[in-house]
Amino acid sequence: MATEGSSAQAASNALPDAPSAAHRQDVVAIAEAAFKTHGSGAKTCGVFTSMKVIYLDPVRVNQAPRPCVELIYPYQRFLNTNVAIPLTWRQKGYLALHSLTDPANLGTIVGVSAITIGIDSHTAYGPGWKGFGKSAGVSMLQDATGQFFGVFAIPAIAHQDPRYYRMPRASVPRRILYAISRTAVARGDDGRSMPNYGTLLSYPINAELSNLYVPGIHPNGESTVARIITGLAIDPANNLLTEFLPDVASRVHVRVIFVQRIINNVAAPDSLQ
Repeated sequence: MATEGSSAQAASNALPDAPSAAHRQDVVAIAEAAFKTHGSGAKTCGVFTSMKVIYLDPVRVNQAPRPCVELIYPYQRFLNTNVAIPLTWRQKGYLALHSLTDPANLGTIVGVSAITIGIDSHTAYGPGWKGFGKSAGVSMLQDATGQFFGVFAIPAIAHQDPRYYRMPRASVPRRILYAISRTAVARGDDGRSMPNYGTLLSYPINAELSNLYVPGIHPNGESTVARIITGLAIDPANNLLTEFLPDVASRVHVRVIFVQRIINNVAAPDSLQ
């Protein structure tokens, strides 16, 4: 028979419940009322604001949310509720744009391309500035393709929430298994589990499109399938970073997104080419 303590621990480890439409409306009303107490409240997220650095200290629950902060932190991070407000199709587009244009992402694309050409000037991209520009451009286009299909288009059509929801209070083994499973399982806009169509479909799409413009790859079926399998096999590493890096960052005071972007971009070329 479960004890009261074990029941409480299980409840704290559980993911947010699937919210009903009425419950979501109640949470939105509470959020709007809270925003009004901070003066101008939350500003509307748009194309240009989504391209800026978005940061909100999740510890400061009374901090007025900045524009587009819902793209990075689900509502339960700064509201006393376990209901996650789903993103609209426009917000999913803003999230894809933000991930693509994040300064850390752009910086690592430039850095990795420079290192690639600097180490080996005989790559398929060619030597010198021309090779560097081509390498950076191809990496940027691959990233844009992945963001468009994996974060915006497919989740918008499938009503999938492209954000990753952490389980910070669960045991380490459970968090590891959960992070690995998120490559195949996602959260729907209604809060229920569903196949992760955004990830499972974006890798094949990206691999096929890469055959059209990425220099030096073999566009045959065997090579394409190998790149798809490699990408899906590496994908859980990103979830593991999202799950555990905030714990490390809280101790060493580093920006999570900066470290994660560096690791993602170092791994991406090997998985997509």
